[in-house]
Amino acid sequence: MAKSFVHLHLHTDYSLLDGAIQIDALARRAAELKMPAIAVTDHGNLFGAVSFYEKLSAVGVKPIIGMEAYFTRGSRFDRPLSNRDSGKAIYHIILLAMNETGYRHLVKLSSFSYLEGFHYKPRIDKELLEKYHEGLVALSSCLSGVPAALLQQGKFDEAAREALEFQDILGRGNYYLEVQDHGIAGQRDVARGLIELSKKTGIPLVVTNDCHYLTREDARAHDVLLCIGTGKTVKETNRMRYDSDQLYVKSAEEMWAHFGSELPHALQATVEIAERCEAKIPRPEGVGHLPVFPVPAGYTVDSYFEKIAREGFASRLPEWEEKRARGQLKHPLSVYEQRLDYEIRLIQQMGFPGYFLIVWDLVRYARSRGIPVGPGRGSAAGSLVAYCMRITDVDPIQWDLMFERFLSPGRVTMPDIDIDFCVRGRQEVINYVSEFYGRENVSQIITFGTLASRAVIKDVGRALDMKYSEVEKVAAMIPPPIRGRNVSIAEAINRNPDLKRAIETNPQIAELIDLARRLEGCARHASIHAAG
Repeated sequence: MAKSFVHLHLHTDYSLLDGAIQIDALARRAAELKMPAIAVTDHGNLFGAVSFYEKLSAVGVKPIIGMEAYFTRGSRFDRPLSNRDSGKAIYHIILLAMNETGYRHLVKLSSFSYLEGFHYKPRIDKELLEKYHEGLVALSSCLSGVPAALLQQGKFDEAAREALEFQDILGRGNYYLEVQDHGIAGQRDVARGLIELSKKTGIPLVVTNDCHYLTREDARAHDVLLCIGTGKTVKETNRMRYDSDQLYVKSAEEMWAHFGSELPHALQATVEIAERCEAKIPRPEGVGHLPVFPVPAGYTVDSYFEKIAREGFASRLPEWEEKRARGQLKHPLSVYEQRLDYEIRLIQQMGFPGYFLIVWDLVRYARSRGIPVGPGRGSAAGSLVAYCMRITDVDPIQWDLMFERFLSPGRVTMPDIDIDFCVRGRQEVINYVSEFYGRENVSQIITFGTLASRAVIKDVGRALDMKYSEVEKVAAMIPPPIRGRNVSIAEAINRNPDLKRAIETNPQIAELIDLARRLEGCARHASIHAAG
């Protein structure tokens, strides 16, 4: 039997302040270990799915899209008094997409867990799992999985009933009992229980390593990351921690050395599951999918767009004629007319009239409500059509701005029109968009704060319980951002001899910088984009 193994339980840094594996580094390590495939299973979300899919594919490693969902045995709508109230604890379950249907169902489950099930954590329940189980394969997860948790309470028969119910929901062959051993208290007892459970129920076993950091040497940094997330210091005993240095991306040889004699079939199951998981993230064909802008009866999107653009031209004409009379118009009106015809035809040819109408409508609404709108910036200011539709307020002909910087026949991506709405009216515009197109068709954009160089030094210093003044002194040695880009710790060491000297002469600062470098760039928190 070939000693292959696939990691099916792995947390990137998008398991916020719990996973310390950055996707670029993971891709390099997976290729180095010659892994045939690897899964991402972040806590309750798919934040890193697209990046993971693209970067692992680029190095020839099959990406398996998954999620470690938070699960309640009650209803996701329940709001218990505490996390452990009334037996409604938050459990875990690993879900992996086998095909595009499975991927779409993962998206549904993640979304509904936040929209309907959020209570301490974004939770799903059996009702949701039953509704969106198609295309998914599930693993029973870690010590926080339902069967494992019940085994820890000595409830073998109840664990068997729950496991069989999961198998009924997902379908025979699509649910596995997950065995782990990181040397954590209770794991080996649970593993023995799961082996017995498998014999009793016929549910197959699978071995996983619960990866939270890339290499064994990153264990200390990960412990510090947990302290950052929980507001604790490493010196405190009563805090969340993993009493193990085994939660790293192990090689197939390491996994077989540990489990091969007892559970070779459970190791081989990882490869079999990976072969079944062929989900590809669907990418929009062409330039993307735009909402349909409703046009009046008797018009097509193209003809209505042209009508609005030409009416806008007519409304701007008196300004140009007045400037021409004063000798202030830089180019004859014939240049304006030719440019308008050219832009209209190109926009229609490239399929973007609907896009211009959508943006025109947003700006028109804002102005009708007295909400200040910026005059336009970026390449969109080079469009005469945008000026005529009053999307922008900068005359591109007068200022010799090029339309081709904004849109040209060779461009295959969406044009980008940046609009500044006054912060005091921005939410009203967002509400208008939601009502006009339907709330189910509108979402805002997520943004991620990261542990940048200065910030990570301060966070790590607090977690190590170092003196505030000393940590601030070290953080101050990192140069300020250059043209909006943070200077990395590595760059700062090369550029600042004082920082290099401090690392070489002070063991505490050396540890601070080593741990900070291991965590630098990790996602710290998620938030909502101000207006996107």
